[in-house]
Amino acid sequence: MKLAFSTLGVPGLPLSDVARLATAHGYHGVELRTHPEEPVHPGLSRDERTAAAAEFKAAGVEILSLAGYTRVAAPGDDEPVLAELRALLDLARDLGAPYVRVFPGGPADGAPEETDAVAAGRLGTAAEYATDAGVRILLETHDSHRTAADAIRVLGPVGHRQVGALWDVMHTWLGGEQPSESFAALSPYLGYVQVKDIASGTDTAPLPLGAGVLPLAECVEVLSRHGWDGWLCWEYEKRWYEAAEPLPGLLDKGREHLGRLLNDSA
Repeated sequence: MKLAFSTLGVPGLPLSDVARLATAHGYHGVELRTHPEEPVHPGLSRDERTAAAAEFKAAGVEILSLAGYTRVAAPGDDEPVLAELRALLDLARDLGAPYVRVFPGGPADGAPEETDAVAAGRLGTAAEYATDAGVRILLETHDSHRTAADAIRVLGPVGHRQVGALWDVMHTWLGGEQPSESFAALSPYLGYVQVKDIASGTDTAPLPLGAGVLPLAECVEVLSRHGWDGWLCWEYEKRWYEAAEPLPGLLDKGREHLGRLLNDSA
């Protein structure tokens, strides 16, 4: 498996510094938080996109994914959601990223079958555009569709190779799933896996990998047992928790912890 980290852990950091962090600490790639307050967002010019892609290529660091904020199950008209998603796919194509992340974002009071249908319809429509862009859309296990069982209610009806899943191990755990259950459901759709650690179900401030309660060893073991050899991406949510320890000082120990888990599961 290859290792990446998310720029959610280094909010606002210039791309040149992100690339240097990855190479200095032995990470193969990065997940770029894609938002107007970050260096990467759909408003970038053609020249800015070319320069960003060149920055990572020169460093030998892969852009794993663009972590966008499109909410495919959100209430309202389809076209604004689809336009936002198309812009994200265009940016990923220009940067050479194979994946874009989207959220479910269904309403808390919505009927599940209706919410699922809205999300599946939008993702199905976007799938052909994603095919042309050469980018895969990944629905993260998050918010209204926290568990793998929730996510596959959307992904199953879409049934398109360019639409898959991003397994956030915290949310499936908070939703009551065991790693073996989550993997069994998501494996036909799985793009990559986000790892992290937290103190408890009620205290989700980010911790160094291995310092909390999330079943990271079990997640890595089930992936290894089934021969999955994709990406593990450390999503350290520094952006939302200002008091959290800075990520750069944790990157070596995080890589080492994941390496131990991989060796133990081999």
